[in-house]
Amino acid sequence: MTEREFIPTRIAVLTVSDTRSLAEDRSGETLVARLEAAGHILAARAIVTDDRARIAAQLSAWIADPDVDVVISTGGTGLTGRDVTVEAHHDVYEKEITAFSTVFTIVSMQKIGTSAVQSRACAGVAGGTYLFALPGSTGACKDAWDEILVKQLDYRHGPCNFVEIFPRLEEHKRRK
Repeated sequence: MTEREFIPTRIAVLTVSDTRSLAEDRSGETLVARLEAAGHILAARAIVTDDRARIAAQLSAWIADPDVDVVISTGGTGLTGRDVTVEAHHDVYEKEITAFSTVFTIVSMQKIGTSAVQSRACAGVAGGTYLFALPGSTGACKDAWDEILVKQLDYRHGPCNFVEIFPRLEEHKRRK
């Protein structure tokens, strides 16, 4: 196989929090630093409160934006009453990437043991855009990026990766 060229993706970072501002958003900043270090482009960044409709609206806006390829959210994936990020993600998914949750749990188990069961990290696709919902902890964001996303968002990663199938995500919409 010939060596592939790196293809940068345009990534939006969404922090879900009732209390954080951009200045206090360590998890969002961690994701931004890592995606830029990997050669990707920060397409947008926002903070929204733990409100299902607001989260879904922001996700939908970025799904509709041709300058956003990937959305990574952080926060609101736990079990408490205010944790509604997963539900908001499911509201917009066309397809869920169910194995992401499994792989994230395996990675988390190696770091935090059985406490990993408290995370509801998830991923999906909508409108040709990948969407990932990560926990709000900085450690979880580092783990998800370093162990999963940095590889799957790299066109050079084999045997397969998310970038190489971008052109086919919406093939069902092509005229037959």
